[in-house]
Amino acid sequence: MSNSTLNETVIAESASITVVRPSEFSAETSQTSGSLRLAAISGSLSEQSGMWAGTFLVEPGARTGIHHHGRQHTVVYVLEGESEVRWGLRGEHTTVVRAGDFLHVPAWLPHQELNPSVTASFRWVVVRSTPEPIVVNLPDNYWG
Repeated sequence: MSNSTLNETVIAESASITVVRPSEFSAETSQTSGSLRLAAISGSLSEQSGMWAGTFLVEPGARTGIHHHGRQHTVVYVLEGESEVRWGLRGEHTTVVRAGDFLHVPAWLPHQELNPSVTASFRWVVVRSTPEPIVVNLPDNYWG
């Protein structure tokens, strides 16, 4: 038996699928003003994973503080609603994402999310490249 076959066998015998129900999501994760993050998969929870995953909610008319996620790359799936995303050294770039869109936020990139709707929240499913919830909140005047 080759080493790779042996490793696959050991993993298959010891691994298990974990289901995390919405009632088990945790708000005990890094937060940014104007939003609510709920962790489903995280290094601080019982699951052993090399990634962080959870949901992100911004209420109607709200905006998050300017922030970045350190060395984490972030992939987002827009579950519902619409969001304007600003980024750059001075917040000079913007895009709009809507339900069904994917978004990639590179590591270290300062950004901010704004909800242009006065009636509907937006909700994202978020997956990050490391298990710890890295959020570096920047000063409100970061972009001048």
